[in-house]
Amino acid sequence: MCTPVTPFSAARTVPNLNGIGLRAPHYQQILRERPPAGWFEVHSENYFGAGGQPLHYLERIRDAYPLSLHGVGLSLGSTGPLDKEHLRHLADLVCRIEPGLVSEHLSWGRAGSRHLNDLLPLPYTDEALDVVCDHVDEVQEHLHRQILIENISSYVQFRHSTIPEAEFIADVARRTGCGILLDVNNLYVNEANNGIDPDTYLDALPVDAIGEIHLAGHDRVGALLIDTHGTRVAPAVWELYARALHRFGLVPTLIEWDTDIPSLDVLLEESSHAAMIMRARHAIAS
Repeated sequence: MCTPVTPFSAARTVPNLNGIGLRAPHYQQILRERPPAGWFEVHSENYFGAGGQPLHYLERIRDAYPLSLHGVGLSLGSTGPLDKEHLRHLADLVCRIEPGLVSEHLSWGRAGSRHLNDLLPLPYTDEALDVVCDHVDEVQEHLHRQILIENISSYVQFRHSTIPEAEFIADVARRTGCGILLDVNNLYVNEANNGIDPDTYLDALPVDAIGEIHLAGHDRVGALLIDTHGTRVAPAVWELYARALHRFGLVPTLIEWDTDIPSLDVLLEESSHAAMIMRARHAIAS
């Protein structure tokens, strides 16, 4: 087990509230104003250094808010071994920050030593399922904790897939004990691009495995929806989010915004809208 290098006594559990992605332009304003965000999430790889300004601010914000680490580079679906150096950096960061949640994408983006800098879809087959489960097991054993895996947006599908995507993700969760990060915007994008039925998809996911929800914006290019994380959440995605809450109950929900980053006030507005929907669904359930 690791020994934390920061003075935090214990990980702050991520509450069933609404959070926003922590981005560098907002560091100082957050520390100065302490806005009413339930929690913050960062991309793990941005903090793999041994020190410097990013970690300095992350540690200060971590002392005031719960944090979640969201990875983009483990390449859980690659057929080769996991990148040991990447996994070591992640373990060091988890030890240092003690986040409430740790997540990674269900995708691949590495072939041998070549990193493709993208989140690419898998063929959903028994062979791919074995690879992903082995890698998730390895990560969880190395970190000594559960991770969440996220459904990605995709613009192609493999003809030789034999397992529906939601069933594939559910199987990974059952076999490894990992949780699921449900990205509602990705699901909506895939509905438009690939004809996935979102309600069938939601019904296939185990309720007790959903540990986090992501919401983000997308753009349209002709008939194609692109998951850009650069605009407000679309009305149809808000509607799908309400349906997800109806099935899964209260789940920590994040507003992702990674390109054309707006003011902090805009992110907080989006987060407040998510909170309003969450309260409405909770009232109906009660």
